[in-house]
Amino acid sequence: MELAYYSDYAVRLVNTEEPVRGKDSLTSVEAVRDLFGDNQSAARRATEADVTRFRGVRARLRAVFDAADGGDETLAVDLLNSLLLEFPVSPQISGHDFRDDDGRPLWHMHLADHPSNATAGYAAIAAMGLAFHLTEYGVDRLGVCEATPCRNAYLDTSTNRSRRYCSDRCATRANVAAYRARKRLAADRSDSTGLTADSAQRTSANGDRRPGPSGR
Repeated sequence: MELAYYSDYAVRLVNTEEPVRGKDSLTSVEAVRDLFGDNQSAARRATEADVTRFRGVRARLRAVFDAADGGDETLAVDLLNSLLLEFPVSPQISGHDFRDDDGRPLWHMHLADHPSNATAGYAAIAAMGLAFHLTEYGVDRLGVCEATPCRNAYLDTSTNRSRRYCSDRCATRANVAAYRARKRLAADRSDSTGLTADSAQRTSANGDRRPGPSGR
């Protein structure tokens, strides 16, 4: 399992809450266990006490994304470092059951946690994965969705660092909202100038044009 895979642990946990909408799906042991995905041996360690503990780690991970999205690189790193210190891991070389054509293990780096509870194990992996992504690709690759009211976290893996939304759904919703806003502006201008809505929209799109030397 590559280290980059672990960064998704942080995104998954942060996005269990929609603060603007007042929604929180992290309300049960089952919800905690679902976050572990295929790692069912770790998921089985979760208890009722982990629900509250997971929420605490979630708030701290959210703060890392907010700081990065706000351009405060130093704060994002400091917040992440505090998590790494509190929830350490042990990197190990692992081969699992995968074999190449020669029958040898496909060795890769694996993060082995030695937690006292499920939260400590998950937090350790999430923090290390996020730290790897940050140092490998840059702090500006940690983003928060710009589509109102969504505030989901995401990891920008685009080639030109252009990602602004957590999903295609949010990107579409934002584009539709922008289009409707332009239509309203065009309609408002037509009401005040007597232009037709289509003429006002064309004027809005083309911008003000200065007259040429002949005054046309």
